[in-house]
Amino acid sequence: MSTWNERSMCYAAPAEQSRPAMPPVLPTDDPAQTPRDAPQTIDAFRDRLTDLDGQLPRRLQQCADHIAQHMDTIALSTVAQVAQGAGVPPSAMMRFCQIMGFSGYAEMQRLFREALSRSAPDYATRLANLKAGGAGHPSTLVAEFVEAGRQSMEALARDLDETALDQAVTLLSRARTIHLAGFRRSFPVASYLSYVFDKLGVPALLHDGVAGLGQRSALRPGDALIAITFAPYSDETLALATDARDRGLPVILLTDPPATRLAGMADCVLTVTEIDFGAFRSLSAAIALALSLAVAVAARRET
Repeated sequence: MSTWNERSMCYAAPAEQSRPAMPPVLPTDDPAQTPRDAPQTIDAFRDRLTDLDGQLPRRLQQCADHIAQHMDTIALSTVAQVAQGAGVPPSAMMRFCQIMGFSGYAEMQRLFREALSRSAPDYATRLANLKAGGAGHPSTLVAEFVEAGRQSMEALARDLDETALDQAVTLLSRARTIHLAGFRRSFPVASYLSYVFDKLGVPALLHDGVAGLGQRSALRPGDALIAITFAPYSDETLALATDARDRGLPVILLTDPPATRLAGMADCVLTVTEIDFGAFRSLSAAIALALSLAVAVAARRET
């Protein structure tokens, strides 16, 4: 309310009440507390690693150092594997992913998987790189691929989801006919499964895509499908898996981790990591898992 001022003979507005000053919002110098947008390219990811170098707590710095030296393995490794390589618990690796701007490991890995599918070198380039690296001698190649196969088999034994495997065996053992789909790099696994099922007396049908025939009309109620595909995924395999799923058939998916994009089109997902050498990935672990699956299915059908 205005007050009468005797000296000036007029009304004066009351003085505005003072308010406590708000402390200024200062940016934090702690990189672990600074919100960041996720890098959209591998180069941007490297730049952020460089910016954070030496500024992180010990365990998070271990994460950064390990990933900087093993970026070629992130696309096909689980968070447990990467954390073990860095010598930290998985929770520390998840925290590191968040500091980098990602919601978690799966989102960070997606960046590397997409880059892998876009930029995987052609076979001529891979061969040239091997020669340039001095690995062109036959015995050297054998030793390197044996080592990659050994690591792949160890990863399979260590990371095997026994619950998912048992579920897959149960679903397949009840199937009237087991359909097998695997194109391109996955075809040897599918064709080997077809061979083993035939020898074991288990009805199976290999969808080979010869002459562009999808054989989808052969999908019948009571059947099941094993779909095999690795990044970058086969469109033909995914289309057949979707069709089988729409028809109500159980779908077992054999792929590489983390398979987040594919989980919705399968009743059961089995993942296997193949360690590469010179960007060449063998099928050592995938064949071992496929053979185990086939024998287990045949054994359960007889009981």
